[in-house]
Amino acid sequence: MTYVALFRGINVGGKAKVEMSRLKTAFERLDFHNVSTYINSGNVIFQDERPAAELVPRIEKAILKDFGLSVRVILRDSDNMKRLCQEIPEDWTNDTVQKTDVLFLWEEIDNPDILNKITIKPEIENVRYIAGALVWNIDRQHATRGSGIKLIGTDIYKHMTVRNINTVRKLYAMMQLAEKDA
Repeated sequence: MTYVALFRGINVGGKAKVEMSRLKTAFERLDFHNVSTYINSGNVIFQDERPAAELVPRIEKAILKDFGLSVRVILRDSDNMKRLCQEIPEDWTNDTVQKTDVLFLWEEIDNPDILNKITIKPEIENVRYIAGALVWNIDRQHATRGSGIKLIGTDIYKHMTVRNINTVRKLYAMMQLAEKDA
């Protein structure tokens, strides 16, 4: 099975620094296969046949041991990433005109009811729940007025990790390539 590991809070604002080459080596020492990283925000693609529930604690323990960091990780398999990418409108991008973020949710808040726990300004932003994630789309001209920025620092925000849609689509493409190479 092909997975992507999404770390929360590494290499953000100069804190919790982790070199991607060392992160890749840590994953290889866990006997994962076909390991690759993408950009410096903590995205690792790898293959393993064990279930995600078994792998997450092993990965988090290894990061604590190898880097001295207690960080959380979310794993998504290629089927999940495919479904996510298919359900996000193709014209939702991250560019100079619009901003689209995917907020990957930890299990304890992964529920469609999360839409009732956040503020949304439908006149300027589009927010969708897709199993495992919230997708937030807004025109750049309204980004500072949108509700997404108000999530930072909340309890809900502590239970998610964010990637822009361009990164999500690239990660899925890399996962597909890894599966072809396996």
